[in-house]
Amino acid sequence: MRILLAEDDRLLGSGLQTGLRQAGFQVDWVCDGQAAQREIEDGGYDAVVLDLGLPLKDGLDVLRQARRRGKSLPVLVLTARDAVAQRIEGLDSGADDYVIKPVDFSELSARLRALVRRAHGQPAPTLQVSGIELCPATRTVTRSGQAVDLSAREFDLLHALMLNANRVMTRAQLERQLYSWGQEVESNAIEVHVHHLRRKVGSGLIQTVRGVGYTFTRRST
Repeated sequence: MRILLAEDDRLLGSGLQTGLRQAGFQVDWVCDGQAAQREIEDGGYDAVVLDLGLPLKDGLDVLRQARRRGKSLPVLVLTARDAVAQRIEGLDSGADDYVIKPVDFSELSARLRALVRRAHGQPAPTLQVSGIELCPATRTVTRSGQAVDLSAREFDLLHALMLNANRVMTRAQLERQLYSWGQEVESNAIEVHVHHLRRKVGSGLIQTVRGVGYTFTRRST
């Protein structure tokens, strides 16, 4: 899952980025409201972790503008503004969740997973599609009840495809799910990961849409 982190405190931002990456998220970090607004406009994120006290543009203004422009991605506000009135204002401005600093990494990760699940219409904590069961919390996968051993990149790719089952995802979209800023991406990386996934979860589940990308097929039961 690709997360945008907007936090101006360098020490906290670095810690959050490291902790979320260790939890399996791809995290891009910006330090001011204008950069956060630009990245939200560009799209490609599964969720945003948004501090309200950002320089150049207040986080609440970033949130309000995103909602006015029809951006529906989940936004988790992470802030020191802990007054009840401020929390109400944040939620009424379009935040999906509101967490007071300091926050436990495990709780933050769980909240983000829940927000992304709901945004994709998946209320259950595990994804179950065509005999494949994927648990984002434990980063485990089973096929017909048998454990499937996947690399971190293969897991992230399968997760993205299953969240968007029966929807075509382009190679660029998938690359954004697997790699953060500054990470080197081989030109055929997605093709290689798809090839390995097909061997492990079944060749018929991941379909190539020539000239466009890939889709995970949701089989009728």
